[in-house]
This record gives sequence, structure tokens and C-alpha cells, in this order.
Amino acid sequence: MNIEVNQVTTIFLAVALLVLGSFLIKKVSIFQKFCIPAPVVGGLIFALIVTTLKATGVAEITLDTSLQSLFMLAFFTTVGLGASFKLVKLGGKLLIIYWLACGFLALMQNVIGISLASLLDIDPLLGIMSGAVAMEGGHGSATAFGTTLEEMGVDSALTTGLAAATLGLVAGGLVGGPTVKYLISKYNLTPAEHEVAASVVSDEKAKADIHSDTFIMQVLLITLCMSLGTYLGELFSEKTGLVLPSYVGAMFVAVIVRNVLDRVNDRVIDMRSINLIGDVTLGIFLSMALMSIKLWEVADLALPIFIIVAAQVVFIVLLGVFVLFHLLGKDYDAAVMVGGFTGHGLGATPNAMANMSAITQKFGPSQKAYLIVPIVGAFLIDVFAVPIILTSINLFS
Repeated sequence: MNIEVNQVTTIFLAVALLVLGSFLIKKVSIFQKFCIPAPVVGGLIFALIVTTLKATGVAEITLDTSLQSLFMLAFFTTVGLGASFKLVKLGGKLLIIYWLACGFLALMQNVIGISLASLLDIDPLLGIMSGAVAMEGGHGSATAFGTTLEEMGVDSALTTGLAAATLGLVAGGLVGGPTVKYLISKYNLTPAEHEVAASVVSDEKAKADIHSDTFIMQVLLITLCMSLGTYLGELFSEKTGLVLPSYVGAMFVAVIVRNVLDRVNDRVIDMRSINLIGDVTLGIFLSMALMSIKLWEVADLALPIFIIVAAQVVFIVLLGVFVLFHLLGKDYDAAVMVGGFTGHGLGATPNAMANMSAITQKFGPSQKAYLIVPIVGAFLIDVFAVPIILTSINLFS
């Protein structure tokens, strides 16, 4: 029996699975421990049900995910609008070092992914999906680039990326804490005794309610950047022959808009509204992506994906312990930042924050880490990662 689900019902299912995922995360401690995103939990449950129904011959379900790209475009635009260069100045030299390390990591993750893919006799583009796309990029990037590659004719790109991102997310939560504990014990590290003044003064409007006028202004800015970004992506691809997805163009337009507005009138951007829109659009587009993946297509790739992700884990731990820790000053703050680096280098920024939270609750605070890691992990990382990923895709497509 073939069941075709229309556009509206697909959106309903995506939201319902998002809610279900949130509920299960609150009830199942292992999901909380490893910071598994709600749409991943709900979406994978649905994908498993669809796979079971197909495997048993009961039914084949087809979803209309045509609006998924719209939610994806909106999310990446909100990421760009959060990229204020004022925050970069607060991090100073350590932020630059950490940022460059993330760029180097993105490059090496693609080198590892492509090299092992060739060795394991699979498409190098699937190696890229198991590289910086899924590792530093997480589920959001895996969904975005996986969709693009499948449109280019690369079968199982989306499923491979999502599988690698899920493995990386779990691994990032598993190895981050022990890695930092090793550094703290080996070098007998402790947090600074004196109180450090807060780096960022709390904004009064952060305490205010979100009003409709403010909210609609953010919607206006987001849709403006989305519109200009789609044209930029099409123009770039037409003129150069290289792939520049529309969401990448939208993100970079949003970065420009944000920093121009910071100079003209820094009250126009309301990050509470932007973050709210970003959270909702990310949740829905990830839920739609996960619920529509075809797990049966990735069965033959399970072992190669696991090998590539295992190699990525070993590399990031060695890079963090023997290189980044020393570059950042070999102190307690450096150790905590290595924990954050491991978290978002293998999964996502929330994973990094979870790692650092567990560390600082046990050993003491680190304000430098809490300033630098979220800034780089949330948006600066894309400045290096996206061009590296796009260049890799174009070289091997």
C-alpha cells in the first residue's frame, strides 16, 4: 500500500515529532546526557517506523518535504544575523587562536573523510558528508549539504551525513569530559582565584517582552536576507559554475546586514526574536529531514561511516590535547576550551556547552571559555567551514 502525505500534513508531522522528541528527552536521561536534539529523536523514530513498514511490505510512505528548504533557508539566515563582529573583539587573541584551530579542524576533517572514503571504496563526496559537514556542521549542516548533494545525484548523501552527525554528537559528549579531566589532572590546573569582571553587560531589552512590532521587524530582515541570498547563490553559480547553495548566500548577506546595522542603529536587531525564529525553523527543518531519511539506503555504508567517525574522534582529541591546549596557554581556561572544542567539533555548540558545564560544575568557573566557545561555535566557525566544504564538494563533484 502506497501512502502519499501532502505538504500540510508533512509539516504537522514534523512539528508533532519535534514535540514528541522534546517530551522523550525530558523522560530519558541518556538523551539529556549526550544532548541529542529533539528533532533527531522524534524524526528517527518516524524513520524507523517507515523503514519497518517498508521492510515488512505493509506500506510505503511518501512525504512532501518541499517546504523543508524554506525552513532551512530561514535558519541559516538567523545564524548570519547573530554574527556581530563586536563580540569578536571581546575574545581577543585567544578567540582568534581558537577560531583558526576550528578552521584547521574543518580542513583536516574533510581530508580524513575523503581519504578514508577512497580507501574504503565509497564516493569521496560521502567522505565529505562524514567530514566537516557532519562533524563541525552537525545535523543542520548535514541536512543542508546532504540535500544539495542528493539534488546533484549523490545517493544516500543526506542519510550518511545525518548518521555521521549523530555518531559524532554522541562521541563528542563521551570524550570531551575525560579529555579535559586528563589535562586538569596532568597539569594540576585550577581556575583563577580572583573574580573576573563580567565581559558583557546585560542588555535591558533582553528582559523585556517580545512585542509584535519588534518581531515583525526581525521577520522583515530575515526575509530580506533570504531573498537577496537566493539571488546571490544563483548569480555566483551561474558566473563561476561552482555550487553555492542559497542558504549559504543568505547567511553571508545576513552577516553583512547585521554588522551594517550595528554601526547605523544597534537597536534594530533583537536577538531574542532572532534566536526564537532560529530555534523554531531549525527544529522543523531537522524534524522534516530526519523523518524522511531512507534508512535502508545507508545499511551498506554503516561500517565505513563508523570507521570515518572513529578516525575523526581520535584526531580531534589528539589535536586538542597536544596542540590547541598549548596554543591557548596551558592553563585551566585552555583545558575547558578543549572540552568545548571537542563538543562542537564533533557535534554542535549545545554539546560544547554541555561539556563545559559538566567540567566547570566540578572544577570551577571559566569565563573566558564561556565567552569564546559559544561565539566561535555559533557562527564564526562557518566563515572557515563553509568555504572549505564548498571547495571540497566542487573539487570532487
